[in-house]
Amino acid sequence: MSTHSTAEILVGGVVLAAAIGFGVFATQATGLSQGSAGYELGASFRSLEGVTVGTDVRLAGVKIGTVTGVELNPESYRADTTFSVANGIEIPDDSAVVISSEGLLGGNFVEVMPGGSLFYFEAGDEIEDTQGAVSLISLLVKFVAGDGSSE
Repeated sequence: MSTHSTAEILVGGVVLAAAIGFGVFATQATGLSQGSAGYELGASFRSLEGVTVGTDVRLAGVKIGTVTGVELNPESYRADTTFSVANGIEIPDDSAVVISSEGLLGGNFVEVMPGGSLFYFEAGDEIEDTQGAVSLISLLVKFVAGDGSSE
């Protein structure tokens, strides 16, 4: 009976180690372990389709932060969004923020389109130049239905 219990303990230990390893990998892959190593910026979008808390913020295709908050502004009916940007990355104050798609089947992400200003956003600033998500379904419907302007 002692051989069975020793084998069971070893198998249980291996399973527990694998579960802990998976948990560590999952927190690193999702960015939950990064903490708040950055500064917050805000933006207001007409449409935030496909973007939630935890969505990537990218500049030139490189992840520089994550979306940290999304709420509806009851006065303007726009999606007020806050996102973090990694320390050491300075964004010119004439930059734009766009909701981009990874492809037809991919998800959306927040893309920073840098400007050419010599001045930079500081923590807590609001980016005014935004472009919301473009719905692929509405574009397809317009294409199939036609708008009659070519006649």
